[in-house]
Amino acid sequence: MDQGMISFASGNANPQTFPAAGFAEAAADVMRTMAVDLTTYPGSLGHEGLRQLMARREMDREGVTVDPEHVLITNGSMQAVTLAVETLCTGEDDLVVMEELSYSGSIVAFDSMGIEMAGVPVDDDGMVMEALEETLQSLASQGRRPRCIYTLATYQNPTGTVMPRSRRLEMIAIAGRHGVPIVEDNCYGDVHFDGDVPPALYALDPSPSMIYLCSLSKIFAPGVRLGYMVARPPMLDRVLAKRHDAGPNTLASAITHAYLKDCLWDHVAMANQALKIKRDTMMSALRRELGNACSVVRPPGGLFIWVRLPDDVDPARLVDVAHDEGVEVVDGSAFHVRNDAGAVIRLAFGFPTVEEIDEGVSRLGVSLRKVRG
Repeated sequence: MDQGMISFASGNANPQTFPAAGFAEAAADVMRTMAVDLTTYPGSLGHEGLRQLMARREMDREGVTVDPEHVLITNGSMQAVTLAVETLCTGEDDLVVMEELSYSGSIVAFDSMGIEMAGVPVDDDGMVMEALEETLQSLASQGRRPRCIYTLATYQNPTGTVMPRSRRLEMIAIAGRHGVPIVEDNCYGDVHFDGDVPPALYALDPSPSMIYLCSLSKIFAPGVRLGYMVARPPMLDRVLAKRHDAGPNTLASAITHAYLKDCLWDHVAMANQALKIKRDTMMSALRRELGNACSVVRPPGGLFIWVRLPDDVDPARLVDVAHDEGVEVVDGSAFHVRNDAGAVIRLAFGFPTVEEIDEGVSRLGVSLRKVRG
């Protein structure tokens, strides 16, 4: 086995399940008929066939009607995140309430956009509703109302938690009482291994203020750069007024649609089966190498494992030592709105092979023992 660097740092998809041959055939078929499409702009909503397919994806999973004319294709789900928040912000006293542990890309983006972040604690069931209520009440007492509540309720990044249905309904009720829109980021929604999955917030709330985001990066391939947003009018009109990129990539959309239109759920099942093996391999290796020294969360879906280290371990030092040992991990504070998560690290298992996962965790165990002396 190659003794080079093994990375558990980034939430890349599984290269072993990317359908290279089938995607190439789809590309060849699409290219024969795309002269007109590729010499015109795609429009603000994007490729019609892909919008119809993603609407069907949501209807199949969530059991609610989704109008393809309310689906907006984006250049990856991060464009959807920033477009949604930009739509809701005014440029003055902008504030977003979110899990205090959240996707680092969103944290960096909000910070660069000059948006203040109010973090709400997370427990084993996701964002804590009592703390959300207290946060919104405190802000209201200061004469402030957040632009939105941004949440990853399903396979939360980085913790892997899933918010139960009862808590989702409570969040919807709290947001309604305070007049705050919800932006739901469900980019891991189909990366499912175990147990039941509660309905998306979007499926539980018919409010026109709800904005729902999803992606093809996690279950298919991040390199195609395709995400999407679902928003009902008049919110959809507000979003479209903020879109200035002339629309998403027509070629990537058309090829992805051509490949997935007849095999979407077969592909999801195949990809999840392979990812579950990787998750289980990493969990077994962590038990072997770390024993009872660390608390490890077994995620029922998603691409990450959240590891709480012993209190005497500096995660930044562990990251450095692990790098010297040939394995990349991420300090958990990168996913905290105040860069203060404590002694935790996040491990991504989607991209490395099963053999690399086993070897990489062995290197991590060596690193931890070195740090602890």
